[in-house]
Amino acid sequence: MICVGLGILFLLLGMILLFDSGLLAIGNILFLVGLTMLFGIQSCLSFFNPMRKPRGVICFALGVTLVLMRWSVIGMLVEIIGMVEMFGTFLPMVVSVLRGVPLIGPFLRLPLVSVVIDKLAGVKTKRPPV
Repeated sequence: MICVGLGILFLLLGMILLFDSGLLAIGNILFLVGLTMLFGIQSCLSFFNPMRKPRGVICFALGVTLVLMRWSVIGMLVEIIGMVEMFGTFLPMVVSVLRGVPLIGPFLRLPLVSVVIDKLAGVKTKRPPV
C-alpha cells in the first residue's frame, strides 16, 4: 500500500510541478509495482488484460510509455483516458463516497458542480416530472 500511495503522491506532485517527467515516471513505476505487490501478479495480469477492456488498457499502457519517453503532458492525458475507461464503472460509487467527506462533500453538492460531476460520472439522478 505504501508503494501505491507514494506512486499517487509522485504523480500528483509531477502534475502540480508542471508535468515534471521524472516525478511522473517514478509515480507510474511505483503505482504499478505497488498494485502488483498488493494484488499479486496473476490478478494484475488479468485486470490489465487487453482482451477485457482493450481501449482502456492500451491507452493506459501507451500513456505510461509516453511519460517514460518524456512526453509527459500527452502521456498523462492518454493515461487518464485509459484510467477512466478501465475504472469508469467505479466512478458513481466514488462520487457518492466523496459526497460524504466533510470538506469535499459540500462542494460536490453545489447545484452547478453536482450537475457536472453527475454527468461526468454517469450518476443517474431522479428528476421530478415536469
